[in-house]
Amino acid sequence: MSIVAIVGRPNVGKSTLFNRLIQRREAIVDAVSGVTRDRHYGKSDWNGKEFSLIDTGGYVVGSDDVFEAEIDKQVELAIDEADAIVFMTDVTSGVTGMDEDVTKLLRKSNKPVFLVVNKVDSASRTNDAVEFYSLGFDKYYIMSSINGSGTGELLDDLVKALPDTVEEEASELPRFAVVGRPNAGKSSFINALIGKDRYIVTDIAGTTRDSIDTHYNRFGFDFNLVDTAGIRRKSKVKEDLEFYSVMRSVRAIEHSDVVIVVLDATRGFDGQVQNIFGWLRKIIKEL
Repeated sequence: MSIVAIVGRPNVGKSTLFNRLIQRREAIVDAVSGVTRDRHYGKSDWNGKEFSLIDTGGYVVGSDDVFEAEIDKQVELAIDEADAIVFMTDVTSGVTGMDEDVTKLLRKSNKPVFLVVNKVDSASRTNDAVEFYSLGFDKYYIMSSINGSGTGELLDDLVKALPDTVEEEASELPRFAVVGRPNAGKSSFINALIGKDRYIVTDIAGTTRDSIDTHYNRFGFDFNLVDTAGIRRKSKVKEDLEFYSVMRSVRAIEHSDVVIVVLDATRGFDGQVQNIFGWLRKIIKEL
């Protein structure tokens, strides 16, 4: 299946468009920039042509943020994987230096790039979009990803640029959810299994925010691994983002065939881990 990557600086609406195109709320959307960190995959179709979508974190050059270098690496990997790229910008802030940095990155890819000027929800903003010609692309697409206006024209041209692919019969693979407390090593564990840096890993608890599938096909085994956000007691969940992340972990467990609990040996089988096991037993009984 052809692959389309959605890229751009932080908080331009990439995850909102991703959710709209796959027709479900898969990626977390928040007004806080930097919500998306790892690459996030989904499937979409238009005019009878199916393709895979990759949602990426916001691309920022020279940031002091500990996550940003890893996010940028994930963006570059997504561009390498993709057959075509949707480059999202924001009409409300105009062309920024970060948009120009993304443009330079995309120039190196030699792949079809579709420039989207997002958050165009009025006639005056349609006129404001003209300045995005300065990025040097032949055409741009005006859109409001939050209500879907303008997506049709983009998709019409996008699917024409995708290579023809041979459809394979879809199969429901077993799903193995990897769960545990924050910073227990879940993402590192999956990276080690698949032999590549699929997920961002740092020493900071809460690095993983979304539940993300990865296809494992080695040594005669074929299944999906699901990395999840760290689980902690409700009393400790104070931010909206963390609340949504934990809810995604719950949903991943409910839709999995096997749950792998990763423990941090340096902390032992403490009360928080015991709570996770008790919580898992409760979920399984309810299924």
